[in-house]
Amino acid sequence: MKAAVIEKKDTLSVQEVPNPTLARDEVLIQVHASGICGTDLHIYKGDYKGTYPIIPGHEFSGVVKEVGPEVRNYKSGDRVSVEPNLSCGVCYDCLNNRQHFCENTQAVGVTRSGGMAHYVTAPEAAVFPIGDLSFEEAAFMEPLSCVLHGVERVAPGLADRVLLIGAGPIGLLLLQSFKVKGCTRIEVVDKDKSRLEMAMKMGATHVTDDLSSLPKEHYHIVCDATGVSFLMEETLNYVRPSGKILWFGVPHTDATVTLPPFRIFEKEITIMSSYTSLRNSWQALELMQTGQINVKDLISHKLSLEEFERGLKIMETHSEPAMKILIIPTLS
Repeated sequence: MKAAVIEKKDTLSVQEVPNPTLARDEVLIQVHASGICGTDLHIYKGDYKGTYPIIPGHEFSGVVKEVGPEVRNYKSGDRVSVEPNLSCGVCYDCLNNRQHFCENTQAVGVTRSGGMAHYVTAPEAAVFPIGDLSFEEAAFMEPLSCVLHGVERVAPGLADRVLLIGAGPIGLLLLQSFKVKGCTRIEVVDKDKSRLEMAMKMGATHVTDDLSSLPKEHYHIVCDATGVSFLMEETLNYVRPSGKILWFGVPHTDATVTLPPFRIFEKEITIMSSYTSLRNSWQALELMQTGQINVKDLISHKLSLEEFERGLKIMETHSEPAMKILIIPTLS
């Protein structure tokens, strides 16, 4: 089969590789849509944990082609998506319902072959039926599940005011998720005018490209979806006393921020992060299937497998307007 292989930092090629071997408890999936994530770019640039060489791709959906003898719930022809984070179930964190911190964690597309290929395998426990969702929509199950975990952690209240910094695909999923949770005023900041237009379409109450134009100490929740250090620092200026800050965007591994501890103390501010997801895949599928979360409008590109590196370069350089870039291996 054909697969995109990151051989080492900054080295990628599309090549013929052996078809994956199916374990007894696994499902073989023909990939129909695979989203490019910032994590894929981090792996490509050597800025994220991962195993080289690696077939990346952890946001994908497709059709079951074969199942192992111990698989009970799936058969050939089923339409599915995959939760890529694989936990052992028996370590301390797993037994305390913190599977996303599993001591023996593996991840499809990070430590084992992923969805930037014609075929991929995954354990049955990581596979979810997608119903009538399109393959393109179902590829959003993983990023939306991560967003839902973050929103659950920050626990918005009804009618909360939210400031959201960053209107990329993740930012717009956060916007919609905050609306689902009953937040009434969600203001969005981004430098890209087209992204701000999309934010208004998806329910933002106000958008701006100038963070300094917004009121200080005003918002119940301030959420950074950029991972940019100085913007993460700025969140403290806009959260109200006793409010909450969610750092959701992924910073570079060597990034640092500087915060005044006395201001955090005197305002009784809660600052939290969010790491991957925790049993949120069903929620993500339900919210897409019922139309409460719109992902169709976030898709800007559908590229062939041979164009994967081009997709990474678009994300890295912003050489053309882009939101979510999907790889469609069946186009190859």
